[in-house]
Amino acid sequence: MLSRWMSGSSRNLDREYNCTVRLLDDSEYTCTIQRDAKGQYLFDLLCHHLNLLEKDYFGIRFVDPDKQRHWLEFTKSVVKQMRAQPPFTMCFRVKFYPTDPAALKEEITRYLVFLQIKRDLYHGRLLCKTSDAALLAAYILQAEIGDYDPGKHPEGYSSKFQFFPKHSEKLERKIAEIHKSELSGQTPAMSELNFLRKAQTLETYGVDPHPCKDVSGNAAFLAFTPFGFVVLQGNKRVHFIKWNEVTKMKFEGKTFYLYVSQKEEKKIVLTYFAPTPEACKHLWKCGIENQAFYKLEKSSQVRTVSSSNLFFKGSRFRYSGRVAKEVMESSAKIKRDPPEIHRAGLVPSRSCPSITHGPRLSSVPRTRRRAVHISIMEGLESLRDSAHSTPVRSASHGDTFAAPGRGNRAESSERVAIIADENYSPADSVLPTPVAEHSLELMLLSRQANGAPCSIEEEKESEAGTPAAGEAEEAGGELRALCPGAGGLGAAQAEQVNKFVLSVLRLLLVTVGLLFVLLLLLIVLTESDLDTAFFRDIRQTPEFEQFHYQYFCPLRRWFACKVRAVVNLLIDT
Repeated sequence: MLSRWMSGSSRNLDREYNCTVRLLDDSEYTCTIQRDAKGQYLFDLLCHHLNLLEKDYFGIRFVDPDKQRHWLEFTKSVVKQMRAQPPFTMCFRVKFYPTDPAALKEEITRYLVFLQIKRDLYHGRLLCKTSDAALLAAYILQAEIGDYDPGKHPEGYSSKFQFFPKHSEKLERKIAEIHKSELSGQTPAMSELNFLRKAQTLETYGVDPHPCKDVSGNAAFLAFTPFGFVVLQGNKRVHFIKWNEVTKMKFEGKTFYLYVSQKEEKKIVLTYFAPTPEACKHLWKCGIENQAFYKLEKSSQVRTVSSSNLFFKGSRFRYSGRVAKEVMESSAKIKRDPPEIHRAGLVPSRSCPSITHGPRLSSVPRTRRRAVHISIMEGLESLRDSAHSTPVRSASHGDTFAAPGRGNRAESSERVAIIADENYSPADSVLPTPVAEHSLELMLLSRQANGAPCSIEEEKESEAGTPAAGEAEEAGGELRALCPGAGGLGAAQAEQVNKFVLSVLRLLLVTVGLLFVLLLLLIVLTESDLDTAFFRDIRQTPEFEQFHYQYFCPLRRWFACKVRAVVNLLIDT
């Protein structure tokens, strides 16, 4: 029987699991791993397949059966992290956006970051003005089809390309004009480099939004960028906090706390609520990793962080990789022939297509999803990509699910955005960032709610958005706007008091429990006949003998006397 159990255990340990990782160009890498294989092993296999050395910027993302997103932890077993049944499906994505993507050492690394930012642009996570959007799209066009050729590129050729979910004729003409007149002669590598340089200057470069609510119940999105922590709410960016101003991050249940220390010793605590405890923990871990990567000078400075300062409660987490400065120093030492890059070219991407053979995509109604209307002013909607994002689409007033035509887009002066979200309902919102430019024509939309599965089939269902036009809003004072998370102090303080009381009660219960255990041990030592070596050594010590005869025996006699008195009293009554 023992041999059968051992053989069964051996078979479980030797079992192989199939893994499929979807890459940034939507190709797939399939491999098998052992049951005890760590995340680092799978990541190294993937980087070897891609011939990638500057790999610290990237990670592997997966979604659990509860639709919650996670980054694969490299120090833990892959199988233990994947709660789903095999075969496992994951996505290879940029985890830490380079502070200066143009400064990356190798072209293969720049190309992969280019694919990620192109995906961000398509899914609406990268906000920009119309002029910037046209330039970025023209760079993509130049990188994929080369110089303009009248014989190959007839009138309106740019309309065949799907840079965004939806765009207008005017924007298409602008893209074609830039491609024809300004980018001739640029190689794919040069166009990608210029694309990265332009994208880096945008306000939402590297944003990965997490939907939350503030203490007043207003929807907000929190994001971590290479430069700091961002809070987007309504039509404003209500907070941008540099990494050196963030002193602490913690979470308790669904509640996320950010401690900020600004100039003149001004301290702020921002409080936000995630839809689920798992989403809040994911938000906290992302914050810890981003702060460690961008802020610290050396990985030796990384410390294990606790999620809570309450007694006997909280999660512990430690960032296990290198920091940005070490990565840059290591990249400078790379000396090898540039690896060959197999660019996607004109092959349509399944989730982030660069070219489509037909008319531009239109908004497809999906009435089974709940829609929430939020007025927008200027700018582009900022949500997450296929593995990050909340699905969004837009429509005109009075026609929630109708797909507006091109004429409607040109005539409409006021629009509302609609979030279509079947996985995440508590924080249905969109977060346009004001841009000081009139007649913005492009609104980029996104796919996948917090925890939505990053599947190619679902990425295909990304809803297209309509352009937004409106009057420019004064940007002055936006950065001075107080975040609602800092308001509502009464409710926040009451919540803090309640948690403190609970922690004190928990401490008292644990203390009483420990005293009870010590009392049982004392009774066993003094009253039992157990003659083990451990008990014998304790009983023979002078301190125990003194305690036994001077304190315990009188206490026992006093207690026995009281018990007899109570028993006699009960008998007499």
